[in-house]
Amino acid sequence: MLTLISNDDGVYAPGLATLAERLAQDHQTCVVAPDRNRSGASNSLTLDRPLEVHRHGSGYYGINGTPTDCVHLGGSGLFTEGQQPDIVVSGINAGANLGDDVLYSGTVAAATEGRHCRLPPIAVSMHSFHPRHFETAAEIVATLVQRLETLVVAPRTVLNINVPDLPLEQIKGVHVTRLGHRHSAESPVAVEDPRGRTRYWIAGAGAAADSEPGTDFYAVENGFVSVTPLQIDMTHYTGMDNLADWLEGVV
Repeated sequence: MLTLISNDDGVYAPGLATLAERLAQDHQTCVVAPDRNRSGASNSLTLDRPLEVHRHGSGYYGINGTPTDCVHLGGSGLFTEGQQPDIVVSGINAGANLGDDVLYSGTVAAATEGRHCRLPPIAVSMHSFHPRHFETAAEIVATLVQRLETLVVAPRTVLNINVPDLPLEQIKGVHVTRLGHRHSAESPVAVEDPRGRTRYWIAGAGAAADSEPGTDFYAVENGFVSVTPLQIDMTHYTGMDNLADWLEGVV
């Protein structure tokens, strides 16, 4: 099985190396990742310039673009003699992607770009910005990839996995979860540059607003791996009838 590996932390990220090394024990792998940290890039594509590709001594490909760019190129068979990947695995991200985070996450976006592959794509993140146990997440992902052939889910389902930063033996189990929700993000932080101009830092994400049992927030906070199935189709089907009534007579 050909596994395309990417991330949003960049081609030099330790989580990427740990994941790639573990999956390479069982599968043919190709690593295509941004040449720098592109956290928060979401599903953006670079359309205003051509992309540059550099092959590193590790065999990894670094691209001066977004995570979506990387999987878009890697998924075309560009780096594997035309062979299409069977699955895309994105991570291991330093920092959880919970609840509303999936709207902004480059980690999740890289997995989403693999939605046309034969097997459901996986995004994997650690519940710590300074993880010490990447190998825990790598081992869990390796186990799940081996079992994907028997998984029955809707087409284009993405598995969003969040792992507590614990040794494998301390993980309490795996929970199938729904997305929780966060409070609004903190206000942007104004700073002055050396020329007296005002600039703004985007502030941190809001705290958990919905972290009830059954959510991804609850699972990782209590020592469980969270696995959330994400759907690409964002249509709000239950609202279509009311919307149709509301639009009647507009034109």
